[in-house]
Amino acid sequence: MRRRDFITVIAGLGAVWPLAAHAQRPAMPVVGCLHLGSSEASSTQLELLRDGLKENGYLEGKNVAIEYRWAEGQSDRLRELAIDLVRRKVDVIAALGGTNSVLAAKAATTTIPIVFLTGGDPVKLGLVNSLNQPGGNVTGISFIVEDLGAKEVGLLHELIPDAKNVGFLVNADNPNASQQIKDLQEAARLLRLELQSFQAKTERQLQDAFDTGAQRKIGAMLVGADPYFGSHVNQIVRLAAGHRIPATSL
Repeated sequence: MRRRDFITVIAGLGAVWPLAAHAQRPAMPVVGCLHLGSSEASSTQLELLRDGLKENGYLEGKNVAIEYRWAEGQSDRLRELAIDLVRRKVDVIAALGGTNSVLAAKAATTTIPIVFLTGGDPVKLGLVNSLNQPGGNVTGISFIVEDLGAKEVGLLHELIPDAKNVGFLVNADNPNASQQIKDLQEAARLLRLELQSFQAKTERQLQDAFDTGAQRKIGAMLVGADPYFGSHVNQIVRLAAGHRIPATSL
């Protein structure tokens, strides 16, 4: 993630704070940080969050407080964590770590401003009404990486032309998963490639995905765009190297 993109989102925090209306406001504005991952795996993103706030005149602990809620890779925890931030009466929620964080925050409140980063189409996902007029209490930045899937398959084919059987690693909990699979299957069909999808959302399932891929003699593994995979990149690299399976990611 580029630093400029992240700070652009953080700059929006100061703009949306005045929209929050609470019966009792704290002496210091409070940012709720809702994240699918863990603090350890997201240290770089945390640094960018604080840098972005600092560039807009906010210093954590001095004139702004940050309430962190980590789902530790378990998407089913996000709903209660989002509700907890609403109970805390934060002024704005920074929903990070993927689309599931935004959906959980959006379901928890219609009044507290929510700023997001996502790789999916926010209109298709139901996060906003339109790109130019989001409406509601949700806004942010999308990289819309799903549109890059076909190009990634083409690039993979150019790099490894002998790989006719390609694996796709996907997290079924990701709201973009089914669309990603559909788009990649179509791209693979046009290139006369066989695409096999492997679902994983735990370390054990990551291991199983590469073990099964090796047994099926896949020529390469394409890793889907998902925060869980981003936080387990070291394990994925080790598994790919151990099985001698070239891997690339969206």
